[in-house]
Formats: sequence, structure tokens, C-alpha cells
Amino acid sequence: MDFKKFTNPSASMPSGGYIMLKGFRGDFRGYQLSSVRMEDAAPIMKWRNEQISALRQSTPLTETEQNSYFQNTVKPSFSQKQPNIILLRFTYENNLIGYGGLVHINWTSMKAEVSFLLETERGKDTFQYGRDCSIFLNLLMRCAFDNVGLNKIYTHSYSHRAFHVNAIEASGFRREGLLREDEKVDGQWVDAVIASCLKSEYLKQFPPPQ
Repeated sequence: MDFKKFTNPSASMPSGGYIMLKGFRGDFRGYQLSSVRMEDAAPIMKWRNEQISALRQSTPLTETEQNSYFQNTVKPSFSQKQPNIILLRFTYENNLIGYGGLVHINWTSMKAEVSFLLETERGKDTFQYGRDCSIFLNLLMRCAFDNVGLNKIYTHSYSHRAFHVNAIEASGFRREGLLREDEKVDGQWVDAVIASCLKSEYLKQFPPPQ
């Protein structure tokens, strides 16, 4: 896939969502990345509970917990100049297919961890997953480096999900290291792969227009 064909957005993000993302619109061949919506809470909870073994989440979420998180954490972050999280909805032809964004944002070090989760059934096709994940990450780079102004974004992935790790590294993230037996998943200890992308690396791939 030739990501050099990513074009500059022709329109800004619609009203609502994160004020700091005003002017950002991530589009690529029918895919779009934009601020998460409050009504996305239910499908996101469903996907997280179905894919709990892929997440750092020990127990299934309840509707009460999810609604409380969106009301008390996500919604207030929309109006903050330096939010701790920036959650984004990922759509294809206007249909919600996943979500993710920037979490644990450190405004002093100008870095953040990347999160990504694809709709459960869509994610079972590893080829489709690789394509969707790569597009999401490339759109997220645009958001993180061009709009938010971060210097570094990084991922924490379980090694037994090789298709996920491969998609991340194929998208321009460089492996920094391995955390051995970092988490127990389905009764087995698994390693965690840490990978990152720097703003300087992103700009080499997508230099700003002269």
C-alpha cells in the first residue's frame, strides 16, 4: 500500500470533539479518523469485552462503568488544551469499524502511547486487520505529529499476536525492545513488544509541503 498517496485534508473536523484537533481530518480511501462520540461507548465496550485477552483489562466492563468513563473522563477531555487521552473513532464508508488514539499523554516529554482496537469480526481476517491497522496508524501519525505536536508515539503489544506486531512494524514503527513474560494471557505468560515512531522519522516519510 502506497501511503505516500495520503493527501492533505481538504476540510476541517466537524464541530464537536476535541478542540485541539480543530483543523484535523484524517481521510484515506473511504477511511476516516475523527473524535470519538459519546454514542460509541456501547460498541467499544462490546469489542473490549470480546477481545479482553488482547488488552490490559482484567475483567469485563459493565455498562455502568463504561458510561461513567465516557461521562467523567472522555467528555471533559474534549475541551482540555492538554488532555491525558485523545480517543478517536475509526470508520470505513461512514461505518464505525474500530477506535483507538493517544493515551498516557506526557506533555512534558511530548510523547504518548498508541491504542487501537478493531471491530471483533473484522479483526478475525488477519489480512484485513493488517490493512486496517496500517491505515489507522498512518492517520494517527498525522494527528499526533502534525496537529497535536508530539515528538514520539509508542506501542505496547503482546508478542503472541504476531499479526498485530507485524502491522505496527510495517507501518513505520521501530522495535525498541522486549519485556519478557510481561503479562499472563489465558494462563500463559507472554512477552510485550515495545515499538515507537519519532516525529523526525514521520517527516522523512511525509515531508511537509514546501
